[in-house]
Amino acid sequence: MSSPAAVAAPAEAMTFRDVLRIDVMRRVWFAQIISLFGDFLALFAVIAVVSFTMHGAPNQITSVQIFYILPMVFVGPIAGVFVDRWAIKPTLVSSDLIRAALATLLIVATAIWQVYFVLAALSCVSAFFAPAQQVTIRTHVPTSGLISANALMQMAFMGMRVVGPATAGAVAASFGPNTCYAIDAISFIVSAALIGSVAIKRPATAQSKSAPSSSNRIQAIWRDMAQGVNFIFHHAAVLFVVLAMAAGLFTIGCFGPLIAIFVRDTLHGSARLFGFVSATVGVGLFVGTQVIRKVAARFTDDVMVLSGLAGIGAGVLLLGAVPLTVATLLATFAIGFAFAAIMVPAQTLLQRETPHEMIGRVSSTNISMAFLAQIVGLLLSGILADLFGVRMVFVLCAGLALAMAAGSRLFLHARR
Repeated sequence: MSSPAAVAAPAEAMTFRDVLRIDVMRRVWFAQIISLFGDFLALFAVIAVVSFTMHGAPNQITSVQIFYILPMVFVGPIAGVFVDRWAIKPTLVSSDLIRAALATLLIVATAIWQVYFVLAALSCVSAFFAPAQQVTIRTHVPTSGLISANALMQMAFMGMRVVGPATAGAVAASFGPNTCYAIDAISFIVSAALIGSVAIKRPATAQSKSAPSSSNRIQAIWRDMAQGVNFIFHHAAVLFVVLAMAAGLFTIGCFGPLIAIFVRDTLHGSARLFGFVSATVGVGLFVGTQVIRKVAARFTDDVMVLSGLAGIGAGVLLLGAVPLTVATLLATFAIGFAFAAIMVPAQTLLQRETPHEMIGRVSSTNISMAFLAQIVGLLLSGILADLFGVRMVFVLCAGLALAMAAGSRLFLHARR
């Protein structure tokens, strides 16, 4: 648990070093880095095999993404209810251990439908881990340190986005995809060990109530879910960032899975080039997070989020308009940079404005809505790519992102 000195931190924004002095935050962050590395390794291995070994069509590649995130859309809101009731540490540790066991099943999978099944099961378990992690951060990090804490979590994501694809390409080419899957399983075990080595508790006022009787349990779960949804839709600032995150992930869902096809058919590149192109998104996220953390005090959350949406549109437009390797690398860097402008302030605002006893429900509902938007984008990308071609999909995505930025600004003004 954080020390009294950490709790009594001054109102001025805490630095990365200040936040990492909090024992719980430091270990959760290291656990996040390790497990994300394994996730990117395994997921890239699956996509690379489908794209370059099986010469998969766009709909097959998008199916990998859909099966990986679709269960979280439906399980997420329910999982948030239980996260708000259960002890946080056992939830985090058991989620990691279950995912380690599931990751090993990828090694013995011999058909594409088996891979889809494993990815869906991993997503179901992750639906419990993600909101529990948000509760942990909000509980143990002072409000003045939330922007740095969320920036650190995004840095872990983007750092592994840089290292993961390039490493996965080399590991898969040298040792085969099964090695990537084994490393993923080991990463979950290490993450569980790190989280299990520290005390994690939530405030007494946020402790879950006693479990309802079996006859009223379903009604109680539904009531708790409704409370989380109502909080989002009746809080203008929270609703804005939830919609903005969904809009950004919708755009990324449209063009993201087609990058492999674009590299293969338009740039005439290999799996290695695909790894470098994917890595530049992480580089942009890394740089963007550093910049966002430093300018957070000078710009409001809505300005940064709207700028992020517009930046994603500009990056995707460059991707579709200029089919050159250099332009592709610049575009994916810009997309990653812009996405950081959405994620960091949005997560911080959600944690700051949500009551402790509702963080699990609100964060899981937010994740569910964001992933639903991404799935809609994934489904449309495969259909539109077959009809109009990959580059035209990129141009359409750019127009949608810019329109969403303008529409979100009008929506926020009207709500206020």
